[in-house]
Amino acid sequence: MRNYKTLNVGRSVIALTMACVLMACAPNEKKQVTEPTLRAGIGQDFFIGVAVNSDQMNGTDSVGAALIAKQFNSIVPENCMKSESIHPEENRYDWTDADAYVDFGTKHHMFVIGHCLIWHSQLASWFCVDDKGNNVSPKVLKQRMKKHITTIMTRYKGRVNGWDVVNEALLDNGAYRPSKFYEILGAEFIPYAFKCAHEADPDAELYYNDYSMHIPAKQQGALRIVKSIKEYGTPITGIGMQSHCNMDGPSVTEVEEAIKTLSSTGCSLMVTEFDLSAIPFPKDMSGAGIEQAGQYSEIYNPYPTALPDSVAQQWETRMKGYFDVYRQHKDVIKRVTVWGLTDGASWRNDWPVAGRTDYATLFDRTYKAKTFTQTLMK
Repeated sequence: MRNYKTLNVGRSVIALTMACVLMACAPNEKKQVTEPTLRAGIGQDFFIGVAVNSDQMNGTDSVGAALIAKQFNSIVPENCMKSESIHPEENRYDWTDADAYVDFGTKHHMFVIGHCLIWHSQLASWFCVDDKGNNVSPKVLKQRMKKHITTIMTRYKGRVNGWDVVNEALLDNGAYRPSKFYEILGAEFIPYAFKCAHEADPDAELYYNDYSMHIPAKQQGALRIVKSIKEYGTPITGIGMQSHCNMDGPSVTEVEEAIKTLSSTGCSLMVTEFDLSAIPFPKDMSGAGIEQAGQYSEIYNPYPTALPDSVAQQWETRMKGYFDVYRQHKDVIKRVTVWGLTDGASWRNDWPVAGRTDYATLFDRTYKAKTFTQTLMK
């Protein structure tokens, strides 16, 4: 009887040898080069995300959509899931843009974020009042919150990975914001929202999201919120630190201290809504007098056509400082999401003074990666 095992091994050796010879003889065969991307670079330390706008979802900005799919491994919607957009009337939902957003993230195998379920701003006008404009009762508001949260989360169950359940419930001094939700339900509206969210999708990650988290008093407010949610018997997965930064603050040290304080809760951290304005911020701006417009236009829109090289270098250095800290704490930071794909799409162009030309994102107005952005791809 032939030893087929030995015979097959011999044939395998011969085949392998011939393959090696053929490869060695291949004339000037080019090696496939993989182009660097954010998702292949910094995206290996934590999710690198971007806020997606309606133009990128509906095909108006097809170049931007393609760039997002190529560069990022997480997305968050700018506006289409806020209540005034997705739930404009009590018995009517508009799923058009939200469906397109979730479909896009699913298609490109991204970590998809829902933003946001309960927020005092961009709130549907009917949500907290009756047909006469008076505040609804605590019971009615709870019913509306539960239905709103359950309906939206159930529709995207298993496809949206994490949700900003409550957004911006604190003032900078750490006190609760006197929103309609707080006015009617008190501090309970926050853990109650998390309870509804967890019941709607037990597998989804649930976040509290707020700005100015570098302020110690606000950090203490956030710690109080996390404690209240846990005492309510409801899980909370993470804390989102909104990071709309300026050239003069917050400092890298302040950011790192915030990371240390907030991570003491045991929650993961997300750097959310990240951008870095390259132009002066009018901290002393007050009122809305039309006579101020010209003054602010000249002082706070200093680079209407291009950013000087010296300022661009300062911007790059400051960006590096922030990302160095994020990388140092990648054990607790799960995601960094930039707010806006390109400088042209950034909200910083119009706030707090309309018509400014800012340079706050990772890609310029021609969709080209900035020098610092290219370092994140390595």
